Amino acid sequence: MMAFSLRNIVAFLALFHASIVVATLPSCQTCGSPEPSPPAPEPEAFPPEPEVPEPYPSELAPYPEPDQSPEPSEAPIDDDGVFDVTNYGAVADGGTECSSAFSAAWHAACDYPWNSTIYIPEGTFLVGPISFRGPCYNDRSPNVEIRGTLFALSSLSSFKSSYWISFKNLQGLTLIGGPEYGKLDGQGAVEAWKEPSCEKSARCKKLITSIDFINVSHATISNITLSNSKGFHLGLHGSKNIKIYNVKIIAPEDSPNTDGIHVSNSSNISIFSSTIGVGDDCVSIGPGSKNVSVSNIRCGPGHGISVGSLGKYKNEKDVVGINVRNCTINGTENGIRMKTWPGDRPSNAYNMTFEDIVMVNVSNPIIIDQEYCPSHKCKSNEPSMVKLKDIFIKNINGTYSTKSAVIFLCSSEAPCENVQLVNINLNYLVPNSPRQGRLNIKGFLNGLQVINSRF
Repeated sequence: MMAFSLRNIVAFLALFHASIVVATLPSCQTCGSPEPSPPAPEPEAFPPEPEVPEPYPSELAPYPEPDQSPEPSEAPIDDDGVFDVTNYGAVADGGTECSSAFSAAWHAACDYPWNSTIYIPEGTFLVGPISFRGPCYNDRSPNVEIRGTLFALSSLSSFKSSYWISFKNLQGLTLIGGPEYGKLDGQGAVEAWKEPSCEKSARCKKLITSIDFINVSHATISNITLSNSKGFHLGLHGSKNIKIYNVKIIAPEDSPNTDGIHVSNSSNISIFSSTIGVGDDCVSIGPGSKNVSVSNIRCGPGHGISVGSLGKYKNEKDVVGINVRNCTINGTENGIRMKTWPGDRPSNAYNMTFEDIVMVNVSNPIIIDQEYCPSHKCKSNEPSMVKLKDIFIKNINGTYSTKSAVIFLCSSEAPCENVQLVNINLNYLVPNSPRQGRLNIKGFLNGLQVINSRF
């Protein structure tokens, strides 16, 4: 009897002890590890974006920055770093505004530590103004691949700045379309081109560039189609080492200020193997442009290929090293043109070559216009102070439809200097007409040579 009682007491004490252990044991924090693991480190914050002065087109006023910085969303990422905008909320129905989704995809790709691509699939996307900004991780820009069609918002009131899509402070960007070209339609015909300032004068008050490259280097643009911009179709400002090829730019002949490609304050720019037909210059090369090559371009309709306009603003930088070659200019208002504003804003443009160009039914095949004033409200009695010199024009063939094949309207204060015309063969389209007066010169020109030419 006594043994039985002791066994019960021992069992009871063992059970009581176990209960105490269970009740007082703290929750397990380090089960399976001899030592506690340190907490996960906080992700390193991306360095703040430096303040960079915004360049702007030479013929536009500075613009304020829109507030477009939505936080990136979590979305699936392909193994190869492809960020599909539809995974961030973009809807390819042509009616849902998708700029927030595009921006979120960009932020995610920009922060990605390896090669990345923003992918815009087939379909129609309605996109408001948006800025793709850098610098990105390790100063390496995502690529942008457009397989679908993008339409801009039609109302001018939707645009606080002078661009639709901008790329800023980036290095190594590739913007490419699909096999049938990525398409971007600015919808300028809906409202912008009908503005009273566009209809009553040669210069619209508000110009929206479809794609703006600002402070971008080592970039490539290819296989895209730009159409119906509210202003310039493609702008390069403060950029360098840019290649543009296999691009189509299309707008009606009467669309105002719809330059195809505008370059200013940029260097080492190569534009080639593209088709441009617009309502203004196919290519315009503005102040501060250096080492710009334009080749194998089919231009028309439009106002031709131009250096300028220059001399509109104070402290413009010089233009140097322009080469235009192997182009066909068809049915345009001008062929190759250099244009400067009257007034006392001095600068220089020199070392410019135009060669191996075919003109087809062009109104003014070769023109220097230092009295450029499209609004006809300039002080025309003030001569231009832009110095044009070392201009070489050779191997120009084709037809023209006005009385003068070559027009030199040079400044009386800053004379044109060292101009060569070599192997110029241009035929007036009016049959059996006298050939006198085909060269029109006004102002002062020092050092004109005409060699083996007939026009």
